[in-house]
Amino acid sequence: MEIIKINAIGSTNDYLKQLSKNFSVSDGAVVWTLNQTQGRGQLGANWYFEIGKSLAFSVFKRFEGFSGTNQFFINFAVSLGVKRGLEQLGIPKITIKWPNDILADGKKVCGILVENQFLQQQLSHSVIGVGINVNNEGFRALPQASSLLLNTGVRYAVEEVLKKTAEAMAKEFDRLEDGDFDAVKQDYEIGLFRKGQISTFETSDRRRFNGVVEGVTSLGMLQVRVEGGAIQWFQTKDVKLLY
Repeated sequence: MEIIKINAIGSTNDYLKQLSKNFSVSDGAVVWTLNQTQGRGQLGANWYFEIGKSLAFSVFKRFEGFSGTNQFFINFAVSLGVKRGLEQLGIPKITIKWPNDILADGKKVCGILVENQFLQQQLSHSVIGVGINVNNEGFRALPQASSLLLNTGVRYAVEEVLKKTAEAMAKEFDRLEDGDFDAVKQDYEIGLFRKGQISTFETSDRRRFNGVVEGVTSLGMLQVRVEGGAIQWFQTKDVKLLY
């Protein structure tokens, strides 16, 4: 695994995307920064970073020949890889909050941003950003956030967390390249936060309703069994699970 270590940068995803435009980047290359000043999450959200306590890295992964309709399996693989990497470090109660937040004991410890690049209708490559709260001791006005330290009481070597999660992600990518799409999706669904439990959801127009997470579609949509028994499907921007 090639790791490019940088002292400070705005965004590892932006850096890696620009690097890949100007140079040949090896498949699976990782950009890791000690200080990310302009980190981004899903739907334009900012990512809180503390020097020496937070981990931010991005992975360049080629998916040549993948149909554009399979792009959501990349999200499944990344989320599953991070989950398994953290479990290997002994972090308990790791779940995936759809679409790709990683929770420890019901609080967010990791955010993921997958940016796919296409050539015609085929997927060319992905730049995958991962931010993990490793040794953070508190979060300003973020009651749903936590860290590995707060979860276990153990301080972790940030580089070790990087290697464990990146290696676990690489194994999930191998499964995709072997064609194990259904198995990856199934494992992702098994790890979903509040799967099979009655939960409260809020739509983009602030309407709230109760339902049960049943799974996801191959296009990344959340399947919810609403009151009355009907199944409804939601895209990321349409609904959020309240917790």
